[in-house]
Order: sequence, then C-alpha cells, then structure tokens
Amino acid sequence: MTACSKCHAPAITYIRYNGTHLCAEHFFDYVERRVKKDLKKQWKTTGTEIIAVALSGGKDSTTVLHLTHLIFSKRRNITLHAITVDEGIRGYRDHSLPIAKRNCQALGIEHHIVSFKDVVGHTMDEIAARHDDIGECSYCGVFRRRCLNQKSQGLGVDRLITGHNLDDMAQSILMNFTNADLAKLARLGPHTKVQPGFVPRSLPLRTIPEQEVMLYAILHGFEFHNAECPYAVRAARGTFRDVLATLEDVTPGTRHSILKSYDDLREMLLEQYPSMRLNHCRRCHEPTSQQYCKTCLLIQRLEST
Repeated sequence: MTACSKCHAPAITYIRYNGTHLCAEHFFDYVERRVKKDLKKQWKTTGTEIIAVALSGGKDSTTVLHLTHLIFSKRRNITLHAITVDEGIRGYRDHSLPIAKRNCQALGIEHHIVSFKDVVGHTMDEIAARHDDIGECSYCGVFRRRCLNQKSQGLGVDRLITGHNLDDMAQSILMNFTNADLAKLARLGPHTKVQPGFVPRSLPLRTIPEQEVMLYAILHGFEFHNAECPYAVRAARGTFRDVLATLEDVTPGTRHSILKSYDDLREMLLEQYPSMRLNHCRRCHEPTSQQYCKTCLLIQRLEST
C-alpha cells in the first residue's frame, strides 16, 4: 500500500495534479488550508456579521456548510444561517430537503426554506411542463438567485456562501469565454464590491476539485443527497463538463490553470466592464440595469403562454 507523502500512514488518495499521496488526516488538512486561504482573499469579516450558506443538501453545499461552521462557529460576532431553495421538483428536491434540515440540526444552524411557488408563483415542474425553448435551467438559475437574495436580505445577511467547486468555476469561465460574454465573466463570484440591493457571495470551494469535495464529504461521513437534477440533461454545461474532464485527464492541473488565468484577468475585466448603474424594476422594484429585471421578464413569459 502506498504511503502518505507527508507521513508513513497509508494513503487514501492520489492528488494527480501535484503528484502527492495523502492519508485521511493530511487530506483533510490539505482541503481545509486551501479553503481558509482563499476565503481570506475573498473577504475579511469586520465586527458583527451574519453569514448564510446556500444549502441544497448535495455534497458541495453540505461540505461548505460544515466547513463554514468549522471556520466561523466559535466566533461570537458571527451568526450562521442556512437557506434552502425548494424549486418544486418532485422526486428530487423533496428528497434533499430533510437531509439539509438534519445537517443544520446537527450543527445547530438555523435553517430556512424558500420556494419558487411562494416567490415567483410557479414550481419548476410546472415550468418544465410548458416545454419552453429556452430550457428549464434558464428559468431555474434566475429564480434561484432571486430566492436566495430575497431571503438573505430579509435575514440581514452580510455574506452569502455557495458551494461552487473548481469544476463549476472552470466550466463557467469557459462557457462565458465561448459565448463572448465578458461582461458576465467579470461578474462571476466571489464578489468584492457590494451592489445596492444584492447580497455579495463568497465561494470557499472554488479551488477544490469536485472529486476532492466528494471524498472529503464521504470520509467525514456527511449525509448528503447524491442525485442529479432531472432537468440538467438539457443544460449546455454538460458539454463543457465533458470537455474539461478530457483536458484534465490529458493535462492534470488544467482546471486550476483556467481559474488562475481568470483571476489574473479579473481586475482588467472589471475595469472594462464596471458595475452598471442600477434602476428599480418597474414591476417588482428589485434592482436591475434594465426597466424590468430578468425574474419579472421570465414571469411575464410564463404568464403570456
């Protein structure tokens, strides 16, 4: 059996992109040190703050919930919450909700559930039944952001934490480059500036590959919902996931290189595409750069069909 590169204990994983074998103890330390280091770069807490974790119940959000608790729970000036969005997907979200609740109970974190039905008037199953050409994910992404931001504001949250991992980040960067949407690329989290009406986000797992998040969750014995959204099969992201998997297999470290390239370019992108002056949506009064926000435009689309 291969020994850990840091000690003589049996290794439980091989980190191919840097050539090290790690035992469980040193793997935990490896993940946690990178999370803490990157989190410090993303934002520094000042005084009393309220932090919320966007918790779906899957491996990524469950892991980031536990890591956020590990990092901040002993600080008396920090209050932790968890927010779960119920999109209304039968056979999928109703299975993950109890898991999310149990994780919060185990950590003593207050858990909040906000639903598409309550916020936008439609469940994801109802939207999918319309077979709209723009696809379910176009609706879901916009509505999820509205639900999370609205609930976070209601709780007085200073910082929203999401479970996006390195694979998610590399895919998003490539997708925006491919679509020539550099303005959207500049707005990718983590957010360093607070836009009026929006709760800034931090992404502690952005440097951690998906496989490592999964291994961390399994070794710690976290309970999580291990299933893919039934509507994800139509998402364009799947193609980029496959492309990145091939590139990473041929050249280990590709995902990290893509993220580093983006980080190096980010300040220039923000100068070229600065934050736009925001108006209030004429329908819901939420902040938007247009007359109507994206959420209301999609709701109007649903109401007109």
